Amino acid sequence: MTPAVAADLAEVDAFLSAHVTCAMFPLTNLRDYGLSGDAAQRQDLWLTRQGGQVTDVLALNHAGLVLPVLPSASYAAATRVLAGRKIMGVIGRQDWARGLQNAFGLTGPFTLNRDEPHFELSLSALQMQVGAGQIVPLAHAPEDTIKSWIHAYMIEALDTPKAQADAEVFTRYDRYVAANSHVVLMDGTQPLAMCGFNARLPQIVQVGGVYTPLALRGQGHARRAIGQQLAQARAAGVQRAVLFAASDTAASTYRALGFEQIGLWTLLLLTNAQVVHG
Repeated sequence: MTPAVAADLAEVDAFLSAHVTCAMFPLTNLRDYGLSGDAAQRQDLWLTRQGGQVTDVLALNHAGLVLPVLPSASYAAATRVLAGRKIMGVIGRQDWARGLQNAFGLTGPFTLNRDEPHFELSLSALQMQVGAGQIVPLAHAPEDTIKSWIHAYMIEALDTPKAQADAEVFTRYDRYVAANSHVVLMDGTQPLAMCGFNARLPQIVQVGGVYTPLALRGQGHARRAIGQQLAQARAAGVQRAVLFAASDTAASTYRALGFEQIGLWTLLLLTNAQVVHG
């Protein structure tokens, strides 16, 4: 594996686009920032070529998360290029993420260590549900309520330690508002559910941040929120959506919208940064 340079980016983009359902995070970062983002945005990229063609891409983002797209299973090569670097985890398709976990020798402790069903939907097959509420941008919903939801989501869905969630909820809220990435299903003045896109490209989006407060669960609110946001995206030209499900209940919601499972997705987040030993 060799570091990607500016002259490689068109090829890297084409390669990641060919594997887009498993490459939303690195491809979105590449499209948004290239290799020139500041410390809060940039990602480092490495690639492997065989016969003059890109066959694997490895990304390390600003948060220390490794984002693999490794069809050739080049785990030893990835370990060599990351040797000596501190990482905070690996996120990606199960075989690639677990392959890197083994190659890196990551044994924890982990904040999150989970394999989740990975889903895809052609938006032409989106199954809408009729019911109460219309989505509004996150910034138009009651701020204190939504911050409490984001805090709860971080703890429930991401297993974030409470102290970390306490510290990060305000930054996360501001990021969602600035990106206009998330929406809230509102019935008059009553917020019912929240959802968003954690990665967006012109033809495909990745759903994330789905949350309904405990007292309002089981009434289809999340399904309607996601359906309405995806319908808006479809009207803007988006053709597909992907996501990964944190629970059986969430998976049932996604299947009801028309999503079909395409594999497994691994979220491997370390409690403390660890050095990769090559």
